[in-house]
Amino acid sequence: MRIEGVGIVLAYFLLCCACGSTEDKRVAPKARKANKILIKNTVSTDDPKKLSDYYFFTGELKNLTPAAKVYPYAVNTPLFSNYAEKARFIYLPEGKKMTFAQQGAFVFDKGAILIKNFFYHENEGDKDSPRRIIETRLLIKEEEGWKPLNYIWNEQQTNANLNYVGKNVAVSWKDKKGEERQVNYVVPNLNQCKNCHNNNKITPIGVTAAQLNRRYSALQEKVNQLDVFKQAGILTNFSTAAAYSPMPVWDDALNFSVENRAKAYLDANCAHCHSAQGSAKNSGLYLNYHQKDRRKRGILKPPIAAGKGSGDFKYDIVPGHPEESIFIYRMSSNDPAIRMPEIGRSIVHQEGLALLTQYIKELQKVD
Repeated sequence: MRIEGVGIVLAYFLLCCACGSTEDKRVAPKARKANKILIKNTVSTDDPKKLSDYYFFTGELKNLTPAAKVYPYAVNTPLFSNYAEKARFIYLPEGKKMTFAQQGAFVFDKGAILIKNFFYHENEGDKDSPRRIIETRLLIKEEEGWKPLNYIWNEQQTNANLNYVGKNVAVSWKDKKGEERQVNYVVPNLNQCKNCHNNNKITPIGVTAAQLNRRYSALQEKVNQLDVFKQAGILTNFSTAAAYSPMPVWDDALNFSVENRAKAYLDANCAHCHSAQGSAKNSGLYLNYHQKDRRKRGILKPPIAAGKGSGDFKYDIVPGHPEESIFIYRMSSNDPAIRMPEIGRSIVHQEGLALLTQYIKELQKVD
């Protein structure tokens, strides 16, 4: 796929990312060495205590205006997090890059940091309405792997403080229908990070070829995100985005089928645990997008040691019968002993539930 005027687009992109950098030569602190044991109630006194200590952003911190070497990015189908919106960035130290991988997460040089900010607009239907940032999660690439850190924003939205133990935050907003919504937003503790980011060891989730293969939302021009990163010189071992299939957008009914949208949703929300390497590997339920085995996808598959979570239903998915499927039973529950995903949500994702319900209704039984 050729990109017309990519030089102009790239120049604009680099200018935006380097805004304010001509006088401020400060760079983000180098990644600290993590304990070889996954976050076992250990903390480091060297960890920066405030988000501002990294100098990821210029101007007012709450505006999240990226500084030099901080690159905004987006994914096709995000993880549901109690309706929180997310602003994602990649920090790459001078001369550092990310390496394209056709399957799984990209490979990053030491010192790279993935930055994910969770926030709510006061009015979800008006993106110009004030927003409240709840937390910023970092994944820091070190010599021996990735180290997670969480920062919780103060009420004044002037900074975020390092937090190891998690926190409950009461949040209210208006949804797209103008209805008042409330949620008890749970910031995870550091131990919980490995529940999702665990592929034998902590690893990124969303920075994959399929998820990043989309229009670059940081620019007005219709340029592919991966192609922009290549032209910026920060993505190696990559040809062109046109050579790879993107992850379907879960709520785009105009361009993707119900089945493909449902598989994308399950990939983003479930496959990090439900995979051969994930924390739920013993379940035999593997929900990555390209999984072809119907039984491993849950179709007419009996649960393994699900206990109360099965709801006395026989199969994860009964084709044509969502009301008899464990998937729907668990997705529609807020009981901590039943709900899926187990962490990351405390309310039902009604739109996701509707998509999975329709998917199961349309499934045909195969002998």
